[in-house]
Amino acid sequence: MKLRKLIAGNWKMHGSLAALAEIETIAAGMPETVDVAICPPFTLIAPAAGKGVAIGAQDCHAATTGAHTGCVSVAMLKEAGATYCIVGHSERRADNFETDADVKAKAIATQAGGLVAIVCVGETLAQRDAGEAIAVVQGQLAGSLPDEREGLVVAYEPVWAIGTGRTPTAGDVADMHDAIRSIVGPAVRILYGGSVKPSNAAELLSVENVDGALVGGASLTAADFLPIVTAAAAVARNAA
Repeated sequence: MKLRKLIAGNWKMHGSLAALAEIETIAAGMPETVDVAICPPFTLIAPAAGKGVAIGAQDCHAATTGAHTGCVSVAMLKEAGATYCIVGHSERRADNFETDADVKAKAIATQAGGLVAIVCVGETLAQRDAGEAIAVVQGQLAGSLPDEREGLVVAYEPVWAIGTGRTPTAGDVADMHDAIRSIVGPAVRILYGGSVKPSNAAELLSVENVDGALVGGASLTAADFLPIVTAAAAVARNAA
């Protein structure tokens, strides 16, 4: 089953109003055959919405309302114009001590609120070196995924490859995505995330069961991001 490619950009804690020009340039140059989303900081969601690219959030709270200082609910994100929400990114799992149960609750809330959840999973370098990578990721999936899978997106991000310039081999990616596919089924898009850039996008996106990419630093400028989107379109066209 060939799924439509999705290229999602995670701006993390980068960006200002001036950066919205990059989104407009992306919108003007992206092909219609690929789904594209940008996940900027909360402060840019509303002004970025309507610029021609789907907008997502980088996190949410599982509750609909409440005394949760500094947090944002799914309803707030939707009202601001978001259509996607990343949950369980490795940086939040590590820095904010989020558990699989926390991630699952956020994914459920995201779906219930009408947004597409991008659920992140991935292993550390120590876990990979110990031969535990697939077991760790499958365990995260078991604890993090909601029962409802329609429209769900999973992003595999080897923690040791994020922002380091290091990437797993194509064979490593294929093995992991095959293991993920065995759990999530044929209809869930599986993205690869971890130092994706124009120079390696075509190779990574050509791997079986890689249905797109979650892009970090290379998503901050149209000059770096659009070649990745174009590579996804070319891979999809060649596979058709």
